[in-house]
Amino acid sequence: MNERSKRSMIIHFNDGSQKGFEFPAPVSDSDANLAARIKEALDARHLILEADGALIVIPVESIKYLQSHPAPKKLPAYALKGVRFKD
Repeated sequence: MNERSKRSMIIHFNDGSQKGFEFPAPVSDSDANLAARIKEALDARHLILEADGALIVIPVESIKYLQSHPAPKKLPAYALKGVRFKD
């Protein structure tokens, strides 16, 4: 997997644990389609992943937040851009 096609996601759980995933960028996905797919997953109240040949179902209620890289170029109008983490 080359750098341009690599995507990563870290799921931060309510209990303080986290789990990282790496996956290829879908060839046909536009940023708008990706945003719609994320909204659909959140509306479904669970995140479904296929990882290492296994089905993973994660209830949204157990997720504190998701961190995905790189961010889509097109975000909803209400998204805050240019934000930095500060501890």
